[in-house]
Amino acid sequence: MNKWIVEDWAFIVEVIDGDAKNCRLGLEKGDVFHFEYETPQSFCPRAMAEIYTWCEVVRCGGDFTYRGAKDKYKIEIPCPCHCLQFCLTAVPINRDQNGNYINNSKMLTNER
Repeated sequence: MNKWIVEDWAFIVEVIDGDAKNCRLGLEKGDVFHFEYETPQSFCPRAMAEIYTWCEVVRCGGDFTYRGAKDKYKIEIPCPCHCLQFCLTAVPINRDQNGNYINNSKMLTNER
C-alpha cells in the first residue's frame, strides 16, 4: 500500500460504558482505539460504519455541537446494537485548536 495523503484529523474512540459479555467482539468499558481514516484493528465494523459518518462531519468542517454535543470535537454515541456507549474525540493534525488548517503539512505531491 502506498498512502499518498496526509490526514488532517485523528480520532479516538473509547468505550465508556458496557460489558464484554454483551458485545460480539468482547469490547468493554475502557477499551480505546486510535485511527485516522482506517478502521482500527479489532474494532467492530458495524459500529465503525456509524462512527465514520461522525468523522466525516469534522473532516468536512463541521463540529459536534450542531448535533447537540457540548464539546466541539467530542461526542458520545451508542453502538448500533445498543450494548455499548462510545466517546468519539476528533484531534486536529496540522490544524489549530479551532480546526483551521495550518499550511505547514508535509503533503505529498506528484512532481512531473
